[in-house]
Amino acid sequence: ECRRRDAEGELNPAGIGRGDAQAVRESIRGDQIQWIDPGQDEACDRYLAAMDQLRLAINQGLFLGLEDFECHFALYPPGAFYRRHLDRFRDDDRRMVSAVLYLNEDWQPEHGGQLRMFLANDVNHDVEPVAGCLAVFLSGEVPHEVLPARRERLSLTGWFRRRGTELF
Repeated sequence: ECRRRDAEGELNPAGIGRGDAQAVRESIRGDQIQWIDPGQDEACDRYLAAMDQLRLAINQGLFLGLEDFECHFALYPPGAFYRRHLDRFRDDDRRMVSAVLYLNEDWQPEHGGQLRMFLANDVNHDVEPVAGCLAVFLSGEVPHEVLPARRERLSLTGWFRRRGTELF
């Protein structure tokens, strides 16, 4: 589905920031994205339903008060990366839990594109972007980056959100 959307010109360069401050900066981020809305596609609707079940399970176990889920397809062409960042905006605390589902068949470590998470005590953990792997982590607590991909890298990237509170 992601490749079809790309072939039809539906993906756009991803930006950093939001609102008036949003900008495309390929020196920081080089992927192409398209946001997913309910009703666009049957397979996407099944994915959104599965993520809603995960949201309910997270709420039941961790009491995070997650209310919804937003996500997009992400396509990293060869050479693309995303520098170290957090998945929460400075002035908006709604994104609580990040979820990345990888769509890459026959992925090998030499293809690059790993998700590198920077954990406590200077520990790094790399996640291989292998089809079917779901990486889940706290959006505002785990700095991470996408290492340069040596072949096309596909994912569904999203965030479970809670009701917002104004920080500024």
